[in-house]
Amino acid sequence: MVDNVESSPEEDRHSSRRLRLQTLVRLRWLAVGGQAVTVFIVAFWLKFPLPLAACAVLIAALAAVNFFLMIRYPPTHRLYPGAAFSLLGFDLLQLCALLFITGGLANPFAALVCVPVIISFASQPIRFSTVLILVAMVCITILAFSPFPLPWFDGVEINVHTVMQFGVWCSIASTMAFAAFYAYRVSMEASQLADALAATELVLQREKHLSQLDGLAAAAAHELGTPLATISVVAKEMERELKDDDRFREDVQLLRSQSERCRDILRRLATLSAEGEAHLRRLPLSSMMEEIVAPHREFGIKLELIEKSPRKGEPVTDRNAGIMYGLGNLIENAVDYARDRVTVTVEHDPRKVRITVEDDGEGYSSDILTRIGEPYVTKRQREDRAGGLGLGLFIAKTLLERSGASLVFENRMPETAGARVRVEWPRMLIDANSTK
Repeated sequence: MVDNVESSPEEDRHSSRRLRLQTLVRLRWLAVGGQAVTVFIVAFWLKFPLPLAACAVLIAALAAVNFFLMIRYPPTHRLYPGAAFSLLGFDLLQLCALLFITGGLANPFAALVCVPVIISFASQPIRFSTVLILVAMVCITILAFSPFPLPWFDGVEINVHTVMQFGVWCSIASTMAFAAFYAYRVSMEASQLADALAATELVLQREKHLSQLDGLAAAAAHELGTPLATISVVAKEMERELKDDDRFREDVQLLRSQSERCRDILRRLATLSAEGEAHLRRLPLSSMMEEIVAPHREFGIKLELIEKSPRKGEPVTDRNAGIMYGLGNLIENAVDYARDRVTVTVEHDPRKVRITVEDDGEGYSSDILTRIGEPYVTKRQREDRAGGLGLGLFIAKTLLERSGASLVFENRMPETAGARVRVEWPRMLIDANSTK
């Protein structure tokens, strides 16, 4: 029942689409217990007439399937969407059968039909969940025509008016649809956010890895120095011994010259010492901005860096991979959508540091402007350029906010066409010379 069922790789790539069997088993035991207790109270305490044998068979069937799943699969087993759909469908049909023989929609527990559907929309791909909600709608429609009376006191028959039956049907159907849609949206947003944050961590790790390469190069130079020195000594000995042998003289001279060249290369790498690394980890704000802006100057867009504040007394920042990637991504987006010019303005005073990125494109559309910062928002007014405001902008915004920055996205209108992004830090958070 729960073996692998073929499904779309796009839908199954997230673990959130793979419901853990143990979770479903526990919920089903809760359902078995609740149904058994309810039937016992109605039949033996309230003494209402009830098709006890049929109810017992339906409850026992659910318990038997649950027991089989417990002994057949390990607790960590995760269900493929097709298998989860089968189990949730079985739960739905079992519950509807129990309601059908105990009064149909007149039964006060009829609203529980919504539970399997909500679970499906919260954890399964939309195509399986849509089929399940359609099945549920058919089931509650059949329940409205149940010929079995609601268990009640002897001699008293409850007749539910047709209008009331229709009202109960509408109530259950609307509750199911609303709750299912809400659960699906919350689940999808949580899944997208988790994926985007994971991508953010990967990008940050990559940036940190690149910033550590100079230290690795210095370490490699140090380790390779000893064997290369040995090669150089041996080459000199060979040259002295074979200087009169025309067969090997040129080869030995080449070997020695190349070993000397390698030593020169390693000597340059070795200059990236620990003291040098400490020095390179800090740089003035103006130097950091030049380093961030430089890779984006070669795309046919005029990229202007304006420093409104004097360099004297400017903040000295740590080489923060998150800040550098985040600002670089904002500039890259501006270049993608600009017509001719992108302006990056740097300001600082004793209290704050502000960086403003402006382009002369068409700006943000109104619907995108209200959703900027959400993962997978990928449209902007201009459609003639590749790329967009999707996961990259989410990562940039997340990394900059993690460093203590606040971001404001807006259009430059009515001043002029284009988009503007303001990034602002309290100076004490970004200035390495400040007392934090």
